[in-house]
Amino acid sequence: MALSGKQKHFLRGLAHHCKVSVTVGAAGLTSNVLQEIDTALQHHELLKVKLPVSSRDERRSMATQICNRTRTDLVQLIGRMCVIYRAGEEPVIKLPQ
Repeated sequence: MALSGKQKHFLRGLAHHCKVSVTVGAAGLTSNVLQEIDTALQHHELLKVKLPVSSRDERRSMATQICNRTRTDLVQLIGRMCVIYRAGEEPVIKLPQ
């Protein structure tokens, strides 16, 4: 599901007050980290993920890999923080049209 600009703006506003749910360590995207992200998405739909210190391109690549492997949409990537969204089976967050 591709998010529109209006939907991303809405989700960024919701994510602003959220705390980091998952931190990716120096080992990178291990299966345990991906499993933790998947579990957190089942409960929250919208997550902040803290990425390890690396170059901007590496962080962008890691955020893309997270989205591909967990079937999520990238809402925002700022510095070491990325915000991802995946609607639940019964969505709690009502996105604007």
